Amino acid sequence: MQEPTFDPASAPQLAALLSLASLANTAEIPLEGGEDPAFGSVRWRTLFSAERTPTKGMVLGIAEFGPMGTLLPHRHGPAEIYFGLTGSGVVTIDGIPHMIGPETALYIPEDAEHGTVAGSDGLRFLYIFPRDSFSEVEYRFSDA
Repeated sequence: MQEPTFDPASAPQLAALLSLASLANTAEIPLEGGEDPAFGSVRWRTLFSAERTPTKGMVLGIAEFGPMGTLLPHRHGPAEIYFGLTGSGVVTIDGIPHMIGPETALYIPEDAEHGTVAGSDGLRFLYIFPRDSFSEVEYRFSDA
C-alpha cells in the first residue's frame, strides 16, 4: 500500500475547506433566557447562528430546563428538530404529547404549535432550525 503524498498545489484548496469549519464549546457560551415569562423558564445556549458565528444555513443550540421547567406553547415559521441529551420531558405538538429524553429526536413541522414541560430530573436537548440566524425565527406564543 502506497503512503499518501502531499501535493503543495492543493494547499490553497485545503486551507479554504478548513476555513469553512466552525467550533463551538458549550462551556464558553453563556446561558440566555429564563427572564421573559412569555417563554417560560427555559434557558438556552446558541452554538451556531450567523450573527455570532461564521456559519449559515442552520442554527444549532441547546435548550436547558430545570425540574418541571417549561417552554410555553408557541409557533414559528421554520420547522425545527429536537434531539434529547439528558433528562426527560414532554413536548406537545399540535395537541399530541411526545416523550423526549436521551437519544430521542422529534421533528416539529413548520407553524405547528408546540410547548415543552421537563420532568422532575430536568431536560436538555439540541434544537436545530434551517435558518442562517436565530434572530430569523419569530416566536409567536399562544394565548394562555
